[in-house]
Amino acid sequence: MTLTRFPLRAGLLAGLVVASGIAGAQPALQPVPPAAPVFPMTDAAPRPMAAPRAGALPAPMPEARPGALAAPLPEPRPVPVAGPMGLPPPAQTQATVSGTLARWLINPNGEADGLLLQDGTQVSFPPHLSAELTALAQPGERIDVSGWRATDGGVLQAQQIGARGRTVVDQPPAPGAVPPAPRAMGALAAMDAGGRIARVLSTGRGDVNGVLLQDGTIVRFPPHVGRMIGGLLQPGAPLYAQGWGTRGPLGTALEATRLGASPQALQDVLSGSADMPAPRPGPVPGPQRRPV
Repeated sequence: MTLTRFPLRAGLLAGLVVASGIAGAQPALQPVPPAAPVFPMTDAAPRPMAAPRAGALPAPMPEARPGALAAPLPEPRPVPVAGPMGLPPPAQTQATVSGTLARWLINPNGEADGLLLQDGTQVSFPPHLSAELTALAQPGERIDVSGWRATDGGVLQAQQIGARGRTVVDQPPAPGAVPPAPRAMGALAAMDAGGRIARVLSTGRGDVNGVLLQDGTIVRFPPHVGRMIGGLLQPGAPLYAQGWGTRGPLGTALEATRLGASPQALQDVLSGSADMPAPRPGPVPGPQRRPV
């Protein structure tokens, strides 16, 4: 009985030794790492980070010295904003003139927005000062004007005007002040004018925006029109105009829609129909007044 068991036990032991040898000869299976998550390449989702190389050490962090302050963050630079495509304002300097008032210059609404002195100086001011200034002085009286003028000369933009011991100052509105009510505007009437140019009028920038005819009529137009017809705008040259304006105590003025060197050569200078006045901001005009 003993002899029979020994060969059987020896055979089992030999089989186990062979099996373990075969298992030891095979390479061990490596665990499969989980697949890295895939994110869509959009700004709204994070992008996958590259895995560090085997054996690579992380970059050393700089040691913070005791008492050292953190470096300040750079200030954000302002983003340049495109401004309107226009001419830069001219360089200006303070100026003061005194002289005899020759006449008021009015706009097509009949308001004074400038004046001429006897020596030819042109002065401009905002039309909301019209009533106050025209009550301050009359043509033929002496006035004093101070304000700003371009360094190369030209129109004086008034800041204050004095006469008869009184002074009118163009004050900017106080912060938070209630804006004044709109000034009442009369209706514009269809008008035409013609004659020879006595004086070419311009803005504080030096852009031509009107003429004074020898009969005292003022013809106004936008500066770009003045550049278009600059060859016609010479003192002593004939000029004819059709447009919309007013006649009143301060004189006659119109906004031209057609201009030319003669009545037969009139051409449209504003967009739109010359039979209708250009729309103007402000109150709705009342009934039209007939030209006098």
